Amino acid sequence: MRRVLLILLLFIVTGCARANLTVVTSNEAPTPTSPPIRPTDAPLLPIEVGNTSVVVETELSESEQRLVDLYRRVNPAVVSLDVVVDQSANLPPGHPPITPDGPSGQGSGFLYDDQGHIVTNHHVIAGAFQIQVRFANGATVIADLIGSDPDSDLAVIKVNSLPEGVKPLPLGNSETLQVGQTAVAIGSPFGQRNTLTVGVISGLGRTLRGPERRVGSFSIPNVIQTDAAINPGNSGGPLLNLRGEVIGVNTAIAVSLGGSNFEGVGYAVPAQTVARVVPALIKQGRYDHPWLGISMTTVDTLFANRFGLAINRGVLVGAVQEGSPAAAAGLQGGSTTATYRGLPVRIGGDIIIACNGAPIFSSDQLVGMIDLLQVGDQVVLKIQRGSEQLDVTVTLAARP
Repeated sequence: MRRVLLILLLFIVTGCARANLTVVTSNEAPTPTSPPIRPTDAPLLPIEVGNTSVVVETELSESEQRLVDLYRRVNPAVVSLDVVVDQSANLPPGHPPITPDGPSGQGSGFLYDDQGHIVTNHHVIAGAFQIQVRFANGATVIADLIGSDPDSDLAVIKVNSLPEGVKPLPLGNSETLQVGQTAVAIGSPFGQRNTLTVGVISGLGRTLRGPERRVGSFSIPNVIQTDAAINPGNSGGPLLNLRGEVIGVNTAIAVSLGGSNFEGVGYAVPAQTVARVVPALIKQGRYDHPWLGISMTTVDTLFANRFGLAINRGVLVGAVQEGSPAAAAGLQGGSTTATYRGLPVRIGGDIIIACNGAPIFSSDQLVGMIDLLQVGDQVVLKIQRGSEQLDVTVTLAARP
């Protein structure tokens, strides 16, 4: 029997998931919080980084020694997060408030700069009332939420003090990654702090389902696939190359129906997305993603033969959102509804076959290309409309 795969966001509540709790799940970026009352903001104890040139008595291979040195170097900048959710958020009017009784979720993160900014996942801190950061030496401090973006599943929190000697992790270039390259994940699976696992880059350009909005659902594109073991609690931790550079932020795993643990397919938001989104979150608490405003279906040879299309590749425009950039540019959606692979699909609309001169073969590819652009940028789409091909210029707007 074919196994059905689900995408599981990696967070732990009392061991595995946020069960039996009322959680805020707004698709809007959370409003930055004011600092909560803290027992102290006194300087934290230094973290012993260790001598990365120490020769261990036990013989290690060159690759083993490289991993040992990498861990000693980057581990101090990787943190564990204990999240306290406001259980009173969705109570009916007049209901007595519920006092939080300790952390209700866990995750990971890493130091982004020397100002105390820490990067993690949006889903780790969504609905958080308090966020506790635990450093590698066990020292803890309360963090403030600076900004969050559900559309990339990234968030930034900030602490007012850092242990002496802790340095931020540099971002690598995820655009030059290759399948087969070594990938190293560090995080807190099942609450086991600062755990290192090793694998490879298994795939590039994957797409995860993103949040729902009033105009439809969105995807998180350009995602890295890895077989480095990540599990609930790893969310928000870094995926690294062998130079110790962050190439991604661990976000999700694929599991069999009814499962919850790692089965060899993990996903990370790429560093190129972090480099675009995080500075905006620090500056203004949110990030505006470029928006085209269409629903779409991938066209391949089987699909084209099934519906008698004039071309066997590209993206079929199903519907055009009213008031969207696509509508303003004159793109046309489907006129009839059919069924394909058991799902409804709109037929008769434009087929996008190229974007800025690059041939388009799938919806994921087009979404990934649009996501790399900025609000206000123009794109030239080559479309197949009936028997003719046209060039249409679209000015991208911010997602509503």
